[in-house]
Amino acid sequence: MRMLDIILKKRNGEELTKEEIDFWVKGYVAGHIPDYQVSALLMAIFFQGMTGRETADLTMAMAYSGDVVDLSPIPGVKVDKHSTGGVGDTTTLVVAPLVVACGVPVAKMSGRGLGHTGGTIDKLESVPGFNPFQSNQDFIRIVKEIGIAIVGQTGNLVPADKLIYALRDVTGTVEHKSLIASSIMSKKIAAGADAIVLDVKTGSGAFMESVEDAFSLAQEMVNVGNRVGRKTAALVTDMSQPLGMAVGNALEVREAIEILKGDRTGALMDVSLVLGAYMLFMAGRCSGIEQGEDMIREALYSGRGADKLKEMIQAQGGDQRVVDDPSLLPLADNVIVIKAEQDGYIYSIDARRVGHAAHLLGAGRNTKDDAIDHRVGIVLHKRVGETVRKGDVLADFYVTRENLLERAVDTFKRAFVIKQERPKPKPLVYGVVT
Repeated sequence: MRMLDIILKKRNGEELTKEEIDFWVKGYVAGHIPDYQVSALLMAIFFQGMTGRETADLTMAMAYSGDVVDLSPIPGVKVDKHSTGGVGDTTTLVVAPLVVACGVPVAKMSGRGLGHTGGTIDKLESVPGFNPFQSNQDFIRIVKEIGIAIVGQTGNLVPADKLIYALRDVTGTVEHKSLIASSIMSKKIAAGADAIVLDVKTGSGAFMESVEDAFSLAQEMVNVGNRVGRKTAALVTDMSQPLGMAVGNALEVREAIEILKGDRTGALMDVSLVLGAYMLFMAGRCSGIEQGEDMIREALYSGRGADKLKEMIQAQGGDQRVVDDPSLLPLADNVIVIKAEQDGYIYSIDARRVGHAAHLLGAGRNTKDDAIDHRVGIVLHKRVGETVRKGDVLADFYVTRENLLERAVDTFKRAFVIKQERPKPKPLVYGVVT
């Protein structure tokens, strides 16, 4: 078998066999196939596309290119949740403890974040002492004992995805749905989940800005999951404005705690409840989504979800007192208030610009080796559709370096559009793909 023949076959619009896909993925990871040939194949795929079967085969080839986590020692159906990413998207820290409190184990591997803020692991590292890097043995033990652990990905999990994504990033082939779907789903499958609930974001702060593109990607990923034997469902949810009111690492942990303690409501809570209901349903824990939502709400208002978060933090070496006293989280002392400059309605809030403003303060990273400042970020005081008067507070900026403030504030102000007319409300959940 020759790589050149595979490139020519896909260039001509033909369907690749499973054996051909396995050959080039394994060969590339092993260093036998050069970058320039894989780049050529990726461009051929970008223009000629892939069938559902090809996408599923590529997903599995990537998933099994390195370590695969065996969750079978953990009893019950293991359901994973994945978000395609957004701003103020702290759903994992809210929903995971609630799902566990309802009797479904959560054994979750998460990566670090690139961009406006850190990923789930970065957020959890703002909890004093929390250790996301557990051995596989300890990871399994913790989940068996308390039902939940959230850990960093192992160094050799899906190495094919790391290599292929790096090429896609520099060859203009990132925005292809089959390649996106195989990238996301390979990591979920390698992480050992029996069932997967996907949260596909749409709007200004999402990778897929249009609703149509988000549904198309959701369908692609659901098809892949079901083809390879994982029960999969996807929700398409709004990211036209930040989901939560906090954007930043320790700030987002604080907001998640406030929700679990019953001290805060809002869009982040509402989306988390729906995601939790689908996770329970996929695990067979409830007979329908409505029943699932009732179970999740009971876990929330009884305080059992907050108790599970405490248990997880303690099991992974962190200071569980933060759940009762969020002031123990590292937060900047310097808080700058940003005020509205006119009367009207909040017509829109560009989520991407708010995220960029937080990034400029130091809440995110440009490369995987950059350090994150867990103390900084932004807390919003207004959402789209609310009235505002000149001088009202739009947001609080948590700042550690004054020299970063001017650009961040300028970026943030351009995210807010205030008009004299009230905007039409957008749904939080546009629909579900199963």
